[in-house]
Amino acid sequence: MGADLRELEAFLVLAEELHFGRAGERLYVSQGRISQLLRSLEGRVGARLFDRTSRRVALTPLGERFLAGLRPAYEALAGAVGDARDAARGVDGTLRIGFQGMAGGGVTEAVGTFQDRHPGCAVELVEIPLSDPFGAVRGGEVDAAVVLLPVAEPSLAVGPVFSRQPQTLAVSVRHPFAGRAEVAAEELADCPLVVPAGPAPAYWREAQAPAVTPGGRPVPRGPEVTTLQEGITLTAAGRAGMLLCRATADYHARRDITFVPVTGLPDSALGLVRRRGGETARLRAFGQVLAAVAGRAAAIC
Repeated sequence: MGADLRELEAFLVLAEELHFGRAGERLYVSQGRISQLLRSLEGRVGARLFDRTSRRVALTPLGERFLAGLRPAYEALAGAVGDARDAARGVDGTLRIGFQGMAGGGVTEAVGTFQDRHPGCAVELVEIPLSDPFGAVRGGEVDAAVVLLPVAEPSLAVGPVFSRQPQTLAVSVRHPFAGRAEVAAEELADCPLVVPAGPAPAYWREAQAPAVTPGGRPVPRGPEVTTLQEGITLTAAGRAGMLLCRATADYHARRDITFVPVTGLPDSALGLVRRRGGETARLRAFGQVLAAVAGRAAAIC
């Protein structure tokens, strides 16, 4: 068929989102570019893969069949590329790991352990913006990144997942919640939350700053921020609260903010994210060390 990999990736993302705008956001291209890629792919196939109207986008029966066959083939192709790269490279070299304003959750310990085991590989830690958790990985600026879950990107692989812990609410020490032993999720309706700005995907932003409580009460939207430090500064100033995982809260402890456990929300978790098909010997070795260190930390807790 001769389809371009970009066309196939656009098809896979659109099949998940069923929305041209959101698919474009996830692939960092315009809605028009998604349409162009899809038209090109449908031209190669010789039939429509999606039914699209002004109100909805849906897979055709042929599109459903194509999706079922394409997904495992795409993953196998990505894996073959990774295996070839792995064979061509050793552990020595430079490994660039991104992080979102925090290096807790066992990450710094894993870096130290990894470098002790592999002195020929230098690890560079690169801070990535809260507003763009996946851009540096997609663009090749880092080899992998430690980010908050969830991750639902067809072009990215996740693992290991670690540091699953109850969420905390960061608030100013002057906030009414500051003296509390815990806060129920329904009480977030009484506290504006800092919201990560775009281009973070909408599903990821919602997970970090839910728009409604589990019971359906609206949660006030606080200021949008691009970095974790910006969010913490606004929290200290009393402008809003901010949901943070326990590891991040511990890493950023300061006297003008208190961290209150939140009950009734899913646990937060961190994951090591890389490009699908981009695993190398270095990344595999680092992932193994990170999983071991995180496992020991979980056992102690």
